[in-house]
Amino acid sequence: MFAAYAEKFSSDDPLSGLVLGERPDPEVPDGWTTVTVKAASLNHHDLWSLRGVGLREEALPMTLGCDAAGYDEDGNEVVVHAVVSDPAWSGDETLDPKRSLLSERYQGTFADKVAVPRGNVVPKPPSLSFEEAACLPTAWLTAYRMLFTQGALKPGDSVLVQGAGGGVSTALIALAHAGGLRVYATSRDEGKRARALELGADEVFESNARLPEKVDAVMETVGRATWSHSVKSLRPGGTLVISGTTSGPNVDNAELTRVFFLQLKVIGSTMGTRSELASLVNLLDVSGVRPVIDRVIPMTEARDGFAAMAEGDVFGKIVFTR
Repeated sequence: MFAAYAEKFSSDDPLSGLVLGERPDPEVPDGWTTVTVKAASLNHHDLWSLRGVGLREEALPMTLGCDAAGYDEDGNEVVVHAVVSDPAWSGDETLDPKRSLLSERYQGTFADKVAVPRGNVVPKPPSLSFEEAACLPTAWLTAYRMLFTQGALKPGDSVLVQGAGGGVSTALIALAHAGGLRVYATSRDEGKRARALELGADEVFESNARLPEKVDAVMETVGRATWSHSVKSLRPGGTLVISGTTSGPNVDNAELTRVFFLQLKVIGSTMGTRSELASLVNLLDVSGVRPVIDRVIPMTEARDGFAAMAEGDVFGKIVFTR
């Protein structure tokens, strides 16, 4: 079968390890099934894998990709949940210390077929295209959990989304608007600020600009470059939810005095559960909210998508199709 896979690692030139070519059909353990991939979306996780982060050299060659939508073995349209927990684990899959993502320990979704545990498929409603559904399992699921599970936000609350433009941040804006929240967003780029308004942000600002009010929660995926601003933007008792550090994890000022004096909550968030993915799919089905897709590319030309993400020339999701 055709696949886009990592053959080697390079921190300086990650695309040098990307190969587009033939791979064996996936092995299917007991309790697993296969999904014929119609669409799969690209994440920063895939670039990090090519740099050797989170992927062991002995696992190479490794088919990349966490997210996919396609047909199960019975011909049903499904979305793939990317978190694979230990068979003995019960409860929230994201808390399993032995969990992994597709493309880390198990072959990923950038291929004609992917093998997954039977419990890792969620029905896809006809209202969602395969391209739209393929955007959900990582970026949109991460955003859903950040807002409504870890952030516990409710209609009428206010939220700041840092760094509008990436897959998670665009999902945060759209989902927060759909959930009845008052949404502020920041970006260094004027064009991305304008797009954030189109997605449902109530007001947009340059990075680190002062907001008109202190907010109930901040959704943080940037890290070092915005951390101090995120803490300063919270009302007393507010919540900062962090799911990434794209600008680096080592902050110059952790703002610990503000954290304890204002009784702020700092909560980590990683991916989401299968049940949260099902709830997210249902929310999009009934609300009409749709993922922002930057571009759709045939999987045979996946290198172009990786290059665009590496250059930061993206607003929304890059989707590969078969």
